[in-house]
Amino acid sequence: MTTDPDIAERWWRDSPSLHRVVADLLAAEMASMHPGQRRGLPPWAASLDLRHDLGADSLDLMGLASALAAMLRGGAATAPLDAPLLVQTRLDDWLGAARAWLDAEGSMLTFRTSGSSGAPKPCTHALALLWQETEALAALFPGRRRILSLVPSHHIYGFLLTVLLPQRLGLGAADVIDLRGHAPGALAAQLRAGDLVIGYPEAWRAFGQGAAGLAPDIVGVTSTAPCPPDVARAALGAGLARLVQVYGSSETAGVGWRDDPDGDYTLFPYWARGAQPDALERQGPGGAGLSVSLQDRLAWSAAGRFRPDGRIDQAVQVGGVNVFPAYVADVLRLHPAVQEASVRPMRPDEGQRLKAFVVRRTEAAGDDAALGAALQDWIAERLAPAECPAAYSFGASLPRGASGKLTDWIIDRDD
Repeated sequence: MTTDPDIAERWWRDSPSLHRVVADLLAAEMASMHPGQRRGLPPWAASLDLRHDLGADSLDLMGLASALAAMLRGGAATAPLDAPLLVQTRLDDWLGAARAWLDAEGSMLTFRTSGSSGAPKPCTHALALLWQETEALAALFPGRRRILSLVPSHHIYGFLLTVLLPQRLGLGAADVIDLRGHAPGALAAQLRAGDLVIGYPEAWRAFGQGAAGLAPDIVGVTSTAPCPPDVARAALGAGLARLVQVYGSSETAGVGWRDDPDGDYTLFPYWARGAQPDALERQGPGGAGLSVSLQDRLAWSAAGRFRPDGRIDQAVQVGGVNVFPAYVADVLRLHPAVQEASVRPMRPDEGQRLKAFVVRRTEAAGDDAALGAALQDWIAERLAPAECPAAYSFGASLPRGASGKLTDWIIDRDD
């Protein structure tokens, strides 16, 4: 397979790719502006009208235009993109404006961190560096005939694996298939030899429990969060020929990979261990060097071989999304019935979500179960689903150890 040189430099000239990226971004923005409301999800027809078909009002349109401009501008400060977007409300017109902008200023893209701490952080990347990673990814996946995606294309992982990689492999629009929302059995039934499935740990967990009878030579990829070894082994046991785990972040893009659930990661060839423990050095395509800060501590076993060893910024991952328990606790404290709150990830035997321990205000007497239900509704209106605690416990004071530090607690299953 060969790659069209123009496409390699101008990914947006592949119209289906641009369509998917823009639609995924706009859908995510609408969901974030209206938590708890389900609107039309992609794929969207180019004729879709944001105002009439999705119910976007003038404030929504301003937010959508700003988000698209922020991604495509890539830090450029000239020729504002959002002004022409506000004149039209059809998706096709927005795609045309995006294409025209990228033709003129398409050397950079800005992605946002998937986590939540009030304001996701923008991370700007040169397209040349993204293509450098795409070359490394292509070397990992020879012989792939189709790409089946379980992830959105506007985050950096989805963009690299479902937009740039298929173009690098010479795949056509019909060879990139969006299977988000499919049950594991339905997904398995559509797989063919030579497929590459782009997923994330929770999707692979479900796949390992519900898929069977796979065709041979199906390769999977997982990222966005650490993939527990038992999840990877179960996916392989369901019939995958290989499951490649890509380690990286919105800030760094891809850093390394492994296909052994219990093995070390291997750095991509353009990375090297930095002089500082929390940084890596990158050599760009033209030889220019770049130092990049990490979000995780890395434990090195040999040159170019490592394992992640805990977050530096205290984020945890829920369903492939970085969330900050301290921020969720801050939001809980805003509720008029809450005096104090502590939020932690559940223990492995409890589940895969966050849990909250709440101390109610003395004047807020009442039933704990009723308050728990009220807090679930209240927090769902203010936070993304991954941030919402799935279990609430209550007490007269927060659980603390002998040293006075906050400690873990066992979920009260009667809550």
